[in-house]
This record gives sequence, structure tokens and C-alpha cells, in this order.
Amino acid sequence: MAVRRRQRLGPGGGRALLGAVLLCVWWRAAAERVRYTIAEELGRGSLVGPLARDLGLSADELPARKLQVASAGKKQLNYFTVNEENGNLYVNERLDREEMCGASATCSISFEALVHNPLNIFRVEVAIEDVNDNSPVFSNAALELDIGEWTHPGARFPLEMAQDADVGKNSLLIYRLTSNPSFSLITKESPDGSNQPELVLESALDREKQSFFELVLTAMDGGDPVRSGAIKIRVTVTDANDNPPVFGQDQYRARLREDAATGSRVLNVSASDADTGNNARITYSFGKMSAKVLQKFMMDAESGMITLKEALDFEDTRGYTLFVEARDGGGLVAQCKVVVEVMDVNDNAPEITILTLSSPVSEDAPAGTVVALLNVNDPDSGENGQVSCELSDEAPLSIVASPGGSYKVVTANGLDREQASEHRVTVVARDRGRPALSSSTELVLEVSDVNDNAPVFEEAAYSAYVAENNAAGALLLRVQARDADAGANGRVSYWLAGGSAGAAGAAPLVSVEARSGALYAQRSLDYEQCREFSVAVRAQDGGAPARSSTATVRVFVLDRNDNAPRVLWPAAVAAPAEAAAVAPFEVVPRSAEAGYLVAKVVAVDADAGRNAWLSYELVQASEPALFRVGLHSGEVRTARAVSERDAAKQRLVAVVKDHGQPALSATATLHVVLAESLQEALPELSERAAGAEAAAAAAELQFYLVLALALLSALFVLSVALAVLARLRRAGPPAVLRCLGAQRFSVAGLCRLLEKCVLRCELIVEGEMKFYEIEVEITDINDNAPSFQEAETELRMSEATAPGARFPLADAHDPDSGRNSLQSYELSGDEHFSLAVQAGPGGDQRPELVLTTALDREESAFHELVLRASDGGDPARTGTARIRVTVLDANDNAPVFSQAEYTVRVPEDVPVGSTLVTVTASDADEALNGQVKYSLKKVSDIFRLNYETGEITLLRSLDFEEGNSYELEVKAHDGGALFNTTKVTISVKDVNDNVPEISVRSAISEISEDAPSGTVVALLHVHDRDSGVNGEVRCSLEGDVPFQLQSSHGSYYRVVTARELDREQVSEYNVTVRAADCGSPALQSSALLSLRVLDVNDNAPVFAEERYSARVAENNAAGALVLTVRATDADWGQNARVRYRLGEGRVRGAPLSSYVSVQAETGALYALRSLDYEQVRELRLWVRAQDGGAPARSSTATVRVFVLDRNDNAPRVLWPAAVAAAAEAAAVAPFEVVPRSAEAGYLVAKVVAVDADAGRNAWLSYELVQASEPALFRVGLHSGEVRTARAVSERDAAEQRLVAVVKDHGQPALSATATLHVVLAESLQEALPELSERAAGAEAAAAAAELQFYLVLALALLSALFVLSVALAVLARLRRAGPPAVLRCLGAQRFSVAGAAFPADFCEGTLPYSYNLCVAAPARAVPEATWPPPPVPVLSAEELLGAESCENPSSKNPFFDF
Repeated sequence: MAVRRRQRLGPGGGRALLGAVLLCVWWRAAAERVRYTIAEELGRGSLVGPLARDLGLSADELPARKLQVASAGKKQLNYFTVNEENGNLYVNERLDREEMCGASATCSISFEALVHNPLNIFRVEVAIEDVNDNSPVFSNAALELDIGEWTHPGARFPLEMAQDADVGKNSLLIYRLTSNPSFSLITKESPDGSNQPELVLESALDREKQSFFELVLTAMDGGDPVRSGAIKIRVTVTDANDNPPVFGQDQYRARLREDAATGSRVLNVSASDADTGNNARITYSFGKMSAKVLQKFMMDAESGMITLKEALDFEDTRGYTLFVEARDGGGLVAQCKVVVEVMDVNDNAPEITILTLSSPVSEDAPAGTVVALLNVNDPDSGENGQVSCELSDEAPLSIVASPGGSYKVVTANGLDREQASEHRVTVVARDRGRPALSSSTELVLEVSDVNDNAPVFEEAAYSAYVAENNAAGALLLRVQARDADAGANGRVSYWLAGGSAGAAGAAPLVSVEARSGALYAQRSLDYEQCREFSVAVRAQDGGAPARSSTATVRVFVLDRNDNAPRVLWPAAVAAPAEAAAVAPFEVVPRSAEAGYLVAKVVAVDADAGRNAWLSYELVQASEPALFRVGLHSGEVRTARAVSERDAAKQRLVAVVKDHGQPALSATATLHVVLAESLQEALPELSERAAGAEAAAAAAELQFYLVLALALLSALFVLSVALAVLARLRRAGPPAVLRCLGAQRFSVAGLCRLLEKCVLRCELIVEGEMKFYEIEVEITDINDNAPSFQEAETELRMSEATAPGARFPLADAHDPDSGRNSLQSYELSGDEHFSLAVQAGPGGDQRPELVLTTALDREESAFHELVLRASDGGDPARTGTARIRVTVLDANDNAPVFSQAEYTVRVPEDVPVGSTLVTVTASDADEALNGQVKYSLKKVSDIFRLNYETGEITLLRSLDFEEGNSYELEVKAHDGGALFNTTKVTISVKDVNDNVPEISVRSAISEISEDAPSGTVVALLHVHDRDSGVNGEVRCSLEGDVPFQLQSSHGSYYRVVTARELDREQVSEYNVTVRAADCGSPALQSSALLSLRVLDVNDNAPVFAEERYSARVAENNAAGALVLTVRATDADWGQNARVRYRLGEGRVRGAPLSSYVSVQAETGALYALRSLDYEQVRELRLWVRAQDGGAPARSSTATVRVFVLDRNDNAPRVLWPAAVAAAAEAAAVAPFEVVPRSAEAGYLVAKVVAVDADAGRNAWLSYELVQASEPALFRVGLHSGEVRTARAVSERDAAEQRLVAVVKDHGQPALSATATLHVVLAESLQEALPELSERAAGAEAAAAAAELQFYLVLALALLSALFVLSVALAVLARLRRAGPPAVLRCLGAQRFSVAGAAFPADFCEGTLPYSYNLCVAAPARAVPEATWPPPPVPVLSAEELLGAESCENPSSKNPFFDF
């Protein structure tokens, strides 16, 4: 059982007062401390102590007092648990002292025991004692030490310290080393009391006798039983460095041409070192020299090869002196001098400088004029600097040498700017070096102009063709004259010099633009008045004196079809009505046979040529099959014999058309009467066709409908044909043709791959027609020597390499075959090596270098060998390769730290990344063996060590509360694997970096608003992890809240009410408890307590308004929302739940509840029936709101509902009265009689109407919407009076029908119509005959309307079919091309074939067409295009419009042979 101690720090007592609703507790603050001591590693459920008994609690009190463990940290709560039955304290989980307290000497856990009813807190502390459960542990399983053989006895080497997680005597360590005569172990006590083991060298080492030692270091602690740990130590004996490098020569010389390429080899310096290993590794570098020399050369640090870095220039520097240093791995240095001599080459071309250039020069300059002065210079010396100059291009120039290296360029003969406006000549300068260098420059000499040329027209005489009726200012022709001169001398201007155009004395017909030479028509030309005229145009340049020339322009006027044919007989009549009475007619006997001449249509055309050729066509006839007309004669004859069934009266319409483009036409109407004599025809002529005007209009409409139907059908058929054609063009060429481009292969053998080389060929004798096969065997001769791929090979060997080691060498290659190929290898140069030759799988020989005796770097740092390869030819040929063997050196000194131990103190808030301490170690070695690197023996996640500088920086933030001290072991090792260690101790100083922690131990979330002052609402615990002043805490409440904070014992506080609460003012409190420590600067934290105030029903509902009013339009739907009243209650929950109900009342004898109702939950008022403004215009009611409290509270509001009028009644016409049916209306409809003598303003009648609505809905307005004579009558806008707008005339129809509309002003407006019949007559007797008349021809009009309906229907169906076909074609195209192609078509190039291009058969009547085609980029390999335009010949204007454009002047058209 654990040992327990109980300390009573002071007495305490308390009294509790328990009320019916509220509990007020006077806290008994008795401070108790209970302490237990247990050993670590106890199992779960182990007894710690009788906590309840030590606190003075009996078993009967435990259920009521609710003993429990409480702590500021959650981790402490997991360690222990209290049994609720007996109150004993038990271990809840395994306790590991090392994990809980680390290296601390003492370890204890503190927590609180909380007792309720009344509330009390006790402090409990459990001390954890250490047991020896951890063995000493080394961070590494093995340790490597390198010790040089020159190390003196007595030298000490620090070893790794073991770590034991236990404390006290369980962590005291003792070290032991296995017995060895060369080494011993001593222990050095550190300042912190730990033992540092060190290895001591007892006797001198000899690497040749024993190269390594294996030892075992054992660490044992002081526990019972004793625990131990071991580490293996391997000591390797290393060699040293004692010889500097030595150059083969003190001074080297080299000669280099100045044109040597960059990267060329200059010289290879070589130095040797008697040491081995890294100490014999030599690196080469330049010594101190000027920057200019260092820019020219570079040194290979490994091979000592000096190469050219930058191009040389003999003219700049003729020699360089280089200083070369050789440094071994131990830092020893040797120097030598290298002298580089630069040899001159011809690398500079002559330089040509233009001193002066006279450009431009006049073309009339005399020969020998100096135009340029040059200077030529060559930086080279000797023959390389001697220069000669010449002109390389053909030009009227020559070059003349002058003293001092100058040259003059002069004219050789006269210049002509018109032949050459500028001369480009190249001046070539060439030196006498080998090879010779040259340079050139171009001289550009411009020749200035002299006015020595007159303008010249492109043609001596021009011809222009213009169609008549041209616009004034139209372009006729553009003449062009060119002047060979330039500038103002070549600028040509034009004007008219005379001609037949102005000979008549009238205004000139044409004008010329002075700058461009364009001739424009000054007025519209008429072919019939003027068919041809000529003008003279003069061209003059701008020189001084000016030069000019003249050209003649003939203008031909072309005829246009601007005159329609004129019918001479039958003569046309003015009006259709008159035509029926006085039109001429022809009498044809009924006995006439086919071919009977009825009449002849005579017409003339004022145009000429094809425009005057006329043709005749019968386009309309009462009997189409009875008559025909001659195409060219115009004779009208019977097409068959006349029969008795033919109508007596026939009407023929003939069209006369010319052959112009476009064609013009005229019509001739011929009336024919079928009768045997004139007396028999007269009765037929006297008849009048009823409804003639209507029949003519219907026939004309039917003609246009049939024409539109025919054109649309033709367009549809053409579209289908073009789509099929485009589909066939996309099919592409047959796939069979694409296989003709197959790939060709050629196979040829190589003779070098065959053992026996034989060439075969065929000899053909043409005369005898025979061929012979010939074989030529080629035998090998020894014409190739063996060669190595690399002429020099470098090998590196350690001096520790054992004899007998083999190193493969590169083999030689001989292109010959047989015995002439490679046969043997030989090695010469050194007794340390021999040569072995191995046979490969294919019989080839592979040389290997064999080490026969041990190497000694002090005797020789490198060995030069020569490998020779020989073939078996006669004479024998050989090839050699140089082999350089370099011996490597070793390491001998370990790093040494500047201090045996480093100690530093840092504050815990030091920034991350700060440098805490820098450890330094030095190594007596040099180069790689002297480079010291640092590392941590145990990786830390808090600190980082820079392996280069030894700086220890902070990796993450420090925390004094987690650890106040850290120990690091730093290891320094050199490049040769020797190392040393030191200890670094980092102490952490506390700063105020922890805010106080507030934990709510007990709290209530709800409190009634009538709770008395002093009610406890929460119990808090405050803790600060810092120590000293930084851990002292003060608490307070923020803001003006009805609460206060009372301090209890220890770190506990109570929150109590300070005054009465009111939920309606504040329904919820968020109380902020703030805790601040006394550190500098002070830190603080806060905790939020949320407390909800419970409601008491102390408030009645309150309406948003005392009186409500609503407006409802009449004819509303039953159940329509009228208004929503809303009342609010300041209480909460059920106390604030408001319900609504209507007060009692009656409307027009019915209860109020039958008109409106109220929704109890929402307060929405609904209309229960449709309201009528004419019956009820206002409703007054009362609504009561009542809450759900006990007792309930209520309030009342008044609601007034106003009914609004709607425009739901249309105007009603009282006069004139409406009749039931249209047929009856025509017979019995009332009418008004207006005398024809009535003046403007005469009152015809008054339309009387009323509206049942009110307000604007009942305001009426009148409007006349239909009248037989709209300008004859008007109606008053508001009165409805119908009056005459003007005086009645004799031309006005006797019967007039008026339709008036009566509209109200509602929204929407309603209307009614009134029909008024008016008869214009002086009396009622005069009006009666007019009413009895009926329109003749009604049946004919109905039949024509029916025919027109079917024609329109057919045209609409055909149009829809055409649009559907086009849409399907476009959709199919889009689906084949894909969306990207459709989009690309929008940016594709557009092609247009239009303009003055006409088909060749234009003369036969074919019209020209043009297409605008958009071609998108092809989506497939086969190119696609739609409707490619065929090649169309282009006709000139005279060919298109002239009389000779289609046939020879002598030929005649057989159809027009009169």
C-alpha cells in the first residue's frame, strides 16, 4: 500500500440555506493537502490511498457528496481514478517517471479532489519514485576512429557517452574497456557530474604491423540489479603527408599562332608528389597574373593542360608569361613559369574608309569628275600589310591611286540618268598575304536629272466606248503618258487641245483631269443625236523649258434599250370603262377555217440594232386555243375552225417585246366578235358585262400568283440539282490511283562485313547479244597500323593496393584482316608493373596491367608506361599508347575543438532561426583532409547544426515549462574520417510567455428573470504555468453586467448575480471573465460564460398599429388575402405566442364572420365571398390578440376594409338599337336621311350609351372607326353626335354605312359598337329605290375569291417546302464539317465572281449570275468546295452592247429576215 501523509493547513466551516426555488450557498473553504508516494511502473488498478477516509468522508456521505478528481490538465485526469463506492484512489494507467518528468530529480503529480453539497476542494499530490528500469544506451552501435601512425603515446581521444533515462544512483555510469596493450581508458568528470570516457594511446602505432584494432566499451549503471550497454570501437591506423609536388621543368616554352582556335591545346605541365592517397592528388592553377593574361588562357586543374580561352591577336600582344602552381591534397605548393610566344598570321583584312562622296551628280557632268575619295589601311605588317584596290562592277567610273594610301573615284565617260538612275560600284581592297585577304565597300552614286525627254503617250490614238444615257461626270477613258525624266521634269499634266467635240459651238462634251489624264463626260449622251466624236489631248511635263506631245481620242456612243415598243394598231384607249364602249373590234365569220387572218398588230421601236428587233406573243385570250399570233409578223390568225360553242365575243391581249437587255414590252388589246355580218355583231356589242372591273382585277391577281408559284418551283429544283452536283464533286479521285506512290527500297551489301571480298559484275557484248559474269576477288595487304582509341591513359592507384591486382587496359584496333591484323602487346617503362593478355570470347586479345611489387608514393608519385601493339604483317606495323599511373596518399590528424565544453544561457522567447552558440574545431591537415564538418551525435528537433560553420541555431520555439536545460553532443570529422566530440549545454531562462488558463468547473446555463441577487451561476479555476511573478494572476469581469466575481480559497472564483434581471431588456448574457498575470509585459486570457434568462409572462401583446385600413377591389376571389395584422409580445416562448380572433358584428343583416375571417396564427384576414362595390363599399371590424401565458394577456385593434370599383361593365348602346342578324339588318336596320344639300356640321344622329360602373370607368368617349366616305362624317368625342364634316356632293354614294365605337376609361378599357345607316336623298321617297338595288356580279366575285385562296395556299406550302430543304442541307453540311469548321468559316477568305464577266451565250438570252462563296478550312484530307465558278470569258463594253457583239456584220438572223 502506498505511504500517505495528510496535512491540515487550516480549519474551515460553512452553512447552507436551501430555499424552495433558489439555493444560496455559503462556501466552506477548508484548504486540505493530501500527499501519497508510489513507485513507477505500477499496473492499472493499483491502490494509491484511501482518499475519502483521508478527507474525512464516511461511506454513507459518498453518494451525496459526489467525490471526483479535478485538474487543470486533462493528462493528470487520466493517471488516477476514484472508486465511487469506497472512495479509494487507484492508478488508471501505467506511470512512467521518465516519460512524465524526464531527467528531473523529483517527480510528482498534483490535482484537486472536488466534493459537492457543499462544494469544497482539496489538494492531492502523488510522488513518483524511480526504479532501475532503463539500461545505459549508446547512440550508435559502433564507433570508427582513424589514428595516424605518427600520433605520440599519451594522446587522448574522446569517446561517446552512454545515456541512462533513470535518475539518482540508477543513472551513475561506470565505463570499462577490453584489455589491449596499445590502448587504455580513463574517465573525466564533467562540470555537470557526468563521466566522459576517453581513449588513451599507450604505445606508438605501426600501420605495417597492424592496420586496425577492435575494442569494446561497456557502460554500467549503479542500480540493483546492475544494467549495462556496450559499443564496438574500430581503430584504423592511417598514413601521413610529407613531400611537396615537383615540376618536371622550371620553365616551359610554347609557340602559338594568333589564329589558333579557342580551346586549342597550348602546353601540358606535369608535377609529381612522392606522397600517396589524397596527399598525392595534385591540382593545377594559375598564380598571380594580370587579368588580361587570365582572360586568354585557362588551366585544367586535374591534368595540367593549358588551353586557349580567348582568341589571340599578334597586333595587340606578341607574347605572354604564365605562372603555374601545383598543390597536393595536403596543401604543399610548387611553382613554374610558362612562356607563350604568339606568331603573326594574315588575319586582318584591309579597312576601307570613305572620306567623301559626291552624290547625286548631274547626268551632264564631264568625264574625269571626282565623285569619291577613299582611304585604305591594313593593320598587318610586311607583305600582309601591302594593299591594292580595284573596282569590281561595270560602271562608267574608274579608280586612281593617290599618295599616302588614298584613292580617287572619277567618271570615265558621260552619264545618262534614263539608262541608269544610280550606279552601285564595289571597291575591293586586297593585301599580298598568303592566303590573301580582301575587303570591299559599296559606293552608291545617284544621277540627278536634266529635262531632256518629252512625255510619250502609251498609244498614238485612243478609242473609248460609252453607253448612252450615262450619268454626268462618268469616266470615259484614262490616257497615260510617261516621261523618262524624274521629279518635276517627269511630272505630266493633261488638257484638251481641240477636236470635233467642241466644233459645234455648244458646251464641250468631255473634260480631262490634269493630274490623272481621266476623261469624263460632261453631260448625258444620246445615241440618236451623237454617235461618235473625237478630241485631242496634250501631255506636258514640268521642266524648264517644258516639253509636250499630243494624242487623239475617239469616243463612240453605244445604244441602250431605253425606248419601249410603241403599238400603232390597234390603238390603245385611255380608260377601261371607255374601252368597253369605243374599243375597235374585228368581225370573224363563224364559218372561218384555221389560218383565217383576223388582224395584224403593228408596232415600232425608236432604238437600233437588237434593241429594235420586235417579237409578238399572245398572252391572254378568251379562247386560248382559237387564235395565234405570228412571232415576227404580228398577224393574228385562227388556230382552228370556229365552232358554234365558241363565245360570240372574244378578247385578245398580245405582248410586243424587243430584244434589249433588259427587254421592254408593250401590250395590244384586240376585240373580236364571231358573227356572219356586222348587223349580227351589233347586239353582242351593246351588252355590258356586270362586274367587269372586279373580273379584270381578279384576273390580274391570279396572273401574279401563278407567276410567283412558277418562279419558286424553278428555284427549288435548281437548289436540289446544285446540292447533288456538290455531293458528286466531293467524292474525290478513285482510291486505286493513290496506290501508285508506293515506297521503293534498295538493299546493298558492304564488303567490309565479309571474310572474303568478291565483286561481281556482268559484261554485255552488244553485237553478239551475249553477256558474261565476272568475279573479282580483292586480297588484303598490310596498309594499316594498329591504333589505340586514346593515345594517353591515366590510372590512379592507392599505395595500399596489394600486388597482383589487375587493371584492364584499352585494346588496339587494326582494320586489316588475317595475319595482318593485331597479333601481340608489349609493356615497357617500370619494374612495378607487368602485362597480361587475356583471350576474349571471339578470339580477340585483351591487355591487363598487373601490379607486381608494392607501390611507395614517397619513392615515386607516378609511373610512366608505354603499351605497344604489333600486327603480323611484313613489314610489321606497330601502335603505342602512353599510360600514366598516379599513386594516391592518406590522412593522419583528427579535428580538435577550441573548448572541451560549451555553455550558453538563452531566454525561452529567443526567435526561431537565432544563432545560440558557435562551436569551432581545427584540423592540422590541409585540403580535403583538413576540411572540418560538424554533426550532432543525436538528431534534435529543437536545434539545428550548420555542418559547415558549426553554428547551432534554433529550429523551433523553446518553452521553459517543457524543458529548462538541453545537452548536445557535437561531433567534428575531417575528410579522412577522423573525428572528435564536445558537449554543449543550453540553459533556458523563463519569460512571461504563458497566458493564464481559465477552466469552468461548474456553471448553470439558464436562470429565471425573477431570481434574487447573490445567486451563484458559475465556479471557475485559474492557473498560470509560469513561475514567480509571471505566475501571479488577478481576475475581473468585463463590461456592465449584473454579475460580480467572488474569490474562493486557492485559485477558485465564484460568479454570482449582483442585481435583479429583466429578460425583456436582456434575454442572454455573455459574461467575459478576464485573468491577467503580473509579468512584464502582462499577459491575459478570457473565458466566456453564456447565461440565458428564463421568461415570466409580464407583458401583453402590442399591435404594430392601433388602427388598420385595407382596400380590396370588387369581384375578388373567395379566400383572397385582405390584410395581415401583427401583434408582438415582449415575452418569450409560450408567453409570447400570439393568437388572433374577430370581434362580433353584422353587415347588411348578415354576421361579419360571413364576409371575412382571420387566421389565428398569422393574423391574416381573408375575404370569404366576392365583394361588390355597388352593394357594400366599406367593412368595419375588431381583431383581438391574446398570448399563451397563464394568466393570458390580450389587446384589440380596429380594421376598416374599403371596397374599390373595377371596370367590369361594358358600355351599353341605347340608340341606335342593334339587330340580331346581318341578313335581317340589311332589310330592317334603321337609317337616317340626309339631304344632299346639307352643309358641314349638319346633325345626322346622336349615339346614346350608358355604363353601369362609376368614376373613370363610367366616362365614355366616341370614335368613328368605319365609314363608306370617311371624310364626309365625324362624331363628337364626348357627346356622341354624328355630324357632316363637309358639304354633301353629287359624287357621294347614296347609301352610307357608319360604325362608331363607344369606349370607357377603365383599365383595360371596354367598348361597344353602334352601326348607323345613312341615305343621301332629299326625301324619303327618293331614298327607297336606292335601298332596293343589289350589286351585280356577286357570284363572280365569290368564285374569284375562292380561286385566289387556293393559289395563295399552294404558294405558301411550296415556300415552306423550299425553306425546309435549305435548312436540312445546311444542317447536313454542319454535321459533316463539325462545330470547329462552322466557326472557321466565319473568318474564311471570301471569293466573289461578279462584275463585267458574262457567259458566252449571253446573246441567246441567258442572264448573268454571280455567287459569293464562303469556303471554310477543310476538316478532311480531301479538299471540298461548293459551286466552283466555271471559267467565264470577259466581254468588253462594245462586244456586249454593240450590233456586232454576237455575229458578223454581214450575217443575218434567220428569224428576222423580213
